[in-house]
Amino acid sequence: MSAEILGTVRARLDVTDTLGSRTIPIEKDLFLIGRRSGHDLHLDGADVSRDHAEIERKGDRFTLRDRGSQCGTFVNGEPMVERVLEHGDRIHVGRLSGADLVFMIDLAPAPTAAASAAAVGDLHQIATLLEALRAVGSGRVLDEVLELVLDSALEVTGAARGFIMLAGADGRLEFTLGRGRDHLTLPGQTFRTSRKIPEEVFAVGEARVVADLLDTDLADGHVGTIALGIRHVLCVPLGLVHYVDRRAVVEQPKRIGVLYLDGQDKGTLLSQTTRAALETLAGEAALVIENARLYREAIEKARLEQQMKIAADIQRALLPKAHHSGNGFELACASVPCLAIGGDFFDYVDLPDGGFGFVLGDVSGKGLPAALLTAVVQGVFAIEASLGHSPSAALVALNETLIRKAVEGRFATLFYAVLSGEGNLTFTNAGHHPPIVLGTSGLRRLSEGGTIVGIFPDAKYDQETVTLDPGDPVVVFSDGVTEAFNADWEEFGTDRLLECVRANAALTPVALLEQIMAAIHRFVKDAVPSDDVTVVVLRYTGR
Repeated sequence: MSAEILGTVRARLDVTDTLGSRTIPIEKDLFLIGRRSGHDLHLDGADVSRDHAEIERKGDRFTLRDRGSQCGTFVNGEPMVERVLEHGDRIHVGRLSGADLVFMIDLAPAPTAAASAAAVGDLHQIATLLEALRAVGSGRVLDEVLELVLDSALEVTGAARGFIMLAGADGRLEFTLGRGRDHLTLPGQTFRTSRKIPEEVFAVGEARVVADLLDTDLADGHVGTIALGIRHVLCVPLGLVHYVDRRAVVEQPKRIGVLYLDGQDKGTLLSQTTRAALETLAGEAALVIENARLYREAIEKARLEQQMKIAADIQRALLPKAHHSGNGFELACASVPCLAIGGDFFDYVDLPDGGFGFVLGDVSGKGLPAALLTAVVQGVFAIEASLGHSPSAALVALNETLIRKAVEGRFATLFYAVLSGEGNLTFTNAGHHPPIVLGTSGLRRLSEGGTIVGIFPDAKYDQETVTLDPGDPVVVFSDGVTEAFNADWEEFGTDRLLECVRANAALTPVALLEQIMAAIHRFVKDAVPSDDVTVVVLRYTGR
């Protein structure tokens, strides 16, 4: 059964920010967003401009525009100036301390024509049902939507039991909810019936009516059902209606599941009028169910993204300042994770004896697991370095700590060095890319040390001391630098890094670091980052 569905498009924003979560309807043709008091959506935060953005409605079209904000507006992770919004679009206002918005559309369907002339007498049932469905916005919890659909179907048809099966990510039907009369929820293990009918209806896309289970070849698979006195089945597909231009209907809707009902009284359940009403319900219910499911997924994703953003803020807070200077040295550091949070870190400490210790580490993996181990490694390093232990002794202690923690399959590479006021650089390298020293005495690579930390008990780490001349730069980097890929899967490589360092060796650490990061960016261009990029540049200036 197909029909033209006309309706009024209503839109809203589901907002998640420092104030929590809330829903704001878009009820004006020009909807203003920003920090200014009196805007339709008022947001706080340093990243939010007073007049940040606007949403203009023309008919059923909603256009988001950035109003020249300081920190930008992003849709689905991409910066934008003007964009037509689609249902489910994720909007981020500002960079870090802004807000997450989810743009949602509710289509309130108008009453449909009867499926056939025989259904005219029972249109009041459908009207009552659709009125209930119109009251269900996508903001309702999915379970509540399913309960409403089943309870309404049981009331209209007079069935004894019913259940909804929805297709999972693999396309297989999964039991989602079962209900009996009087709003009774039936657990899946107690609702025993064959899967043959619902799977056939889902595959074919046509309703199935069984007048009497005893008269069919289905009796063997429905012994438990028949024992309860239930003999009659009506099962219809849940077809999701697609809108091309908010009005045109795709002729072959996507099926998202099935609605199954059975009972003892076949007179009501199996009437043509009841079947027509249930098919109408199934079409409307599929849209409501899918909206609720998309809404829940969008809110969950926004919640996880907000948590990742907080984790990224915490990780950045654990890093020291990017620029530092002291007794005979200048230092510049930068770390850019390929995801929201990463597994690279740098740290440094002014030692009691006047020396200066600095480290660059790269924990295996990416994302949250790597970030958690990074925090552990960074914390242990800070303790060992502050105690004045030599680089080799500090890495031995760090390795023993990680072994005790027994984080299976997780390890880290590190480079740790201590610079004295006289220019003596004592270092050890735990499986890390050898840093570069490019000075008056030529190119040197700092490779002395041992294996990675966190895997091998009783690992030992050698250390070496080299003497720096005033002006010598030391460049420490993670493998995300040399292994940065462009769109053609070419690596940035060590040669390009050495070329950049040689060309800019006379610059200050800050300027040299900027040149290295710019060279990587020019090489990679628009390719998706494959690893975290971290660089530490130290220059010995002499006393």
